[in-house]
Amino acid sequence: MVRTLSLVLALAAAAGAQAADKPTRIPDAALKTANDLRESALKDPAAWDFVEGLTTEIGPRLAASENDAKAREWVAARFKALGFDKVWTEPVTYPKWVRRGEHAEITAPYPHVLSLLALGNSPGTPAGGISAEVVGFDTIDALKAAPEAGVRGRIVYVGPRMHASRDGGDYGRVGSPVRTQGPAIASRKGAVAYLLRSAGTDDNRLPHTGVTDFTGAMPIPAAALASPDADLLENVLKRGKPTTIRLALDCGIEGTYTGANVIGEITGRARPDEHFVMGGHLDSWDPGTGAIDDGAGIAIAAGAAHAIKALPQRPARSIRVVAFANEEAGLFGGKAYAAAHAKEIAKAVLGSESDLGADRIWKITATVTPDARDAIGQIAEAIKPLGVQYDAAESGHGGSDLSAVHAVGMAAVSLHQDATRYFD
Repeated sequence: MVRTLSLVLALAAAAGAQAADKPTRIPDAALKTANDLRESALKDPAAWDFVEGLTTEIGPRLAASENDAKAREWVAARFKALGFDKVWTEPVTYPKWVRRGEHAEITAPYPHVLSLLALGNSPGTPAGGISAEVVGFDTIDALKAAPEAGVRGRIVYVGPRMHASRDGGDYGRVGSPVRTQGPAIASRKGAVAYLLRSAGTDDNRLPHTGVTDFTGAMPIPAAALASPDADLLENVLKRGKPTTIRLALDCGIEGTYTGANVIGEITGRARPDEHFVMGGHLDSWDPGTGAIDDGAGIAIAAGAAHAIKALPQRPARSIRVVAFANEEAGLFGGKAYAAAHAKEIAKAVLGSESDLGADRIWKITATVTPDARDAIGQIAEAIKPLGVQYDAAESGHGGSDLSAVHAVGMAAVSLHQDATRYFD
């Protein structure tokens, strides 16, 4: 992972700024440097040490939590230790959502305790919880088509299962819509709460949390069941008997919080104001240590920058690494970064983000001006020995946190990681 990002950054930094009517071409000397960099990056432990340290010394980094602040200090210190020339923070303000605990159980017709986690932005239940009959749907489309009379006053359950694939496509098709859109749809139809099968491809009894969006709807308690518990609930519903669940969630939004993006930069030798942006998001959900979502992403970018800085000659342009705040609950860090740097968009000549774990890159795509397409082809050739395919017809998006910057014109390179195991 680090070696691939290092090559892309080094090659792009070496490409000279040329007139728009002349194709950009990476010099042969830079291509040789890339080959040397590939070998040195393989021996550089900076990325591994970064993510191991962050997860061991800090751990979970729920946005607005105590560990959120500790993580910012940790990353700033690590950037300095890695030799970044400049390290600074920029404020990011967002709603403060807190989780204190959750409990659920099927009370009829067959009593069972359920393993679940509240979704981000979910409100809590009243003291003592709520009890209601459950109505189940196989898909979100079935919920959309359901008459209000069959939903009102009930707990809605939606349970499609994600399947593993290299491109992780089921998350966008199945997992994310059921979680982000489902609770609001159920609320508009009068449901009192919402449950879903966790967005994931594993069968462990470990529920997966994530954010939901109540825009335009009254917030209702919403939670994700572990996959085996979703199976159990479906089996109970198949019996055709009225099924009742008691749900108790202690969570909710408590005002606002001001965190920060943490930014480190290696200053370019010739065009320091022009820069390449790489990064990942620093926040994580709280059940785990945020190793692959997205400690690895920041580590990969920081490790790539560290490998480039160790070259005999630093690149012409600057290398900027951003640890974005609160991506999980609404891209707040990315949007704040885009707003703060709107006037320098022309100087941010290329961007890419790593937010899909730490497995191998299997494909590269890009969104660039036509005169730069040949240079992307050169980059693709340089990393082809690593098993990376190049799809020149597919656009690149650069990553969720950088989407707001890409939307106003910054070129994007997407390094597609193998997501087969990511949603486990």
